[in-house]
Amino acid sequence: MREELYQQTILEHNRNPRNFKKLEGATHVAEGYNPLCGDHLWVYLKINDQGIIDEASFEGSGCAISKASASMMTASLKGKTSQEAEQLFQEFHRLVIGELKPDKDANHLEKLAVFSGIWQYPARVKCASLGWHTMHGALEKTKTISTE
Repeated sequence: MREELYQQTILEHNRNPRNFKKLEGATHVAEGYNPLCGDHLWVYLKINDQGIIDEASFEGSGCAISKASASMMTASLKGKTSQEAEQLFQEFHRLVIGELKPDKDANHLEKLAVFSGIWQYPARVKCASLGWHTMHGALEKTKTISTE
């Protein structure tokens, strides 16, 4: 069941990615690149004076997993503080490497838990996490992220 939900979610977000655009007036931007597979993304964040993410978007090219992950990430970040975004980054990273079990460990991942089985496909972990590492770099004002 979970694998079927995962596949449906990935396909839907790949076909119809949310927030897939350059965000004008972004306060934080970073570029992410995976040289092993060629995935290349830019993540844009608009963070207000209270530290809340008002808008998040991404653009670029990548496989279905990297595009779907970035799409779901941008949707989940809106309304979160920078600290909450950082917490989600840490939890998502632990999820995709198999350290966090969403049905047993406390987390804030909600719909992002569909990526819980990705650790079984080591070559895909970098695909799923590229957008997240890029967002993390944007929060830290890092310009380019490589997932070599």
